[in-house]
Amino acid sequence: MARFVIVGAGLAGAKAAEAVRERSADTEIVLVGDEPELPYERPPLSKGYLKGESPREEARVHTAEWYPEHRVDLRTGVTATAVDTAAHTVTLADGTVLSYDKLLLATGSHARTLPFPGADAAEVYTLRRADDADRLKDLLGRIKRLVVIGAGWIGLEVTAAARDAGVEVTVVESADLPLVRILGPELATVFADLHREHGVDFRFGASIAGITTQDGVATGVELADGTLIGGEAVLMAVGAAPNLELATAAGLDVDAGVLVDASLRTSDPDVFAVGDIAQQQHPVLGRRVRVEHWATALNQPAVAAAGMLGESVTYDELPYFFTDQYDLGMEYVGLAEPGGYDEVAFRGDLAGREFVAFWLKDGRVVAGMNVNVWDVVDAIKALILSGKQVDRDALTDPAVPLDQVLAS
Repeated sequence: MARFVIVGAGLAGAKAAEAVRERSADTEIVLVGDEPELPYERPPLSKGYLKGESPREEARVHTAEWYPEHRVDLRTGVTATAVDTAAHTVTLADGTVLSYDKLLLATGSHARTLPFPGADAAEVYTLRRADDADRLKDLLGRIKRLVVIGAGWIGLEVTAAARDAGVEVTVVESADLPLVRILGPELATVFADLHREHGVDFRFGASIAGITTQDGVATGVELADGTLIGGEAVLMAVGAAPNLELATAAGLDVDAGVLVDASLRTSDPDVFAVGDIAQQQHPVLGRRVRVEHWATALNQPAVAAAGMLGESVTYDELPYFFTDQYDLGMEYVGLAEPGGYDEVAFRGDLAGREFVAFWLKDGRVVAGMNVNVWDVVDAIKALILSGKQVDRDALTDPAVPLDQVLAS
């Protein structure tokens, strides 16, 4: 009987175990995770769960009973410390050595931090794991002022939750706008205006000298120009870093992530990688991409599972992510990197924040974002995948269905 070992018991790892079992009744599955939790999804940590709108159990991928019922050997609270690809073994921190026929790495990411003076003080927070969300949830119920370092997705989602809880928030960001590296200036202003309307104080173009403290407890942030921004706590929301140590030490090819082909296979034919760590050769985009978002962890595992079982499959889903902030709900599909587009076109009410934005390159849609407009993601995907030029007037006219906007 073949044994598949999955390292990383988050959404990607749990979905991989599910996909393997759906395809094979007799493969032995061992799922190893360093958190003491059942596998769970991370988006609620900065959204519904943080705001008290959804219970923690709703974030679980499966119930506790699902794993034994499907003969998945789930081992939580134990870290994988080494992979020996020659011997086909994984060593765990408790001394256990697991042999494998196929190995899937789904080790995810950790919250990035910056070495500011005072960064190790009490009341300095990050958000990546469930226990981080628990601490932040408690924090938002007992403080009046929060300083957030970083205006990315996590920083802005926590800011929205904090404002909903009545906490004053100052966001410190080195760029000139929030999310500008991801969305460009055309769309970044939408989020800047949204948060300002909810009373958020932005400090853009700011350089941080350090986190101020008193008796070992954070009291705010000092900027490089000497400006002091007071707060009862500081959230460091400066991105995530992939957990590549295990793959690197195992001798797998690694760059900004674990290098995998279109089938998610690494440089070792018996080892696959998915989720945050996978830097995939994407068959549609024609280049390597590493996408740190929920949809990747949700959808890649089925392809990896099929490949581990000997099927010839490729992962060709376009990058997708979403956010909820105040009364704004958004979905984004495709990839429009800086320099990768020459125009942004809009259909709908931009000022009222009910619109669809399209990033265009040479008249072709390369990415789209729907804001408070729903059931259009599939149509946007179709435009991107067509690779064809669009009729710009039709594209920006809400009266014209999206399946009718391709140029003749």
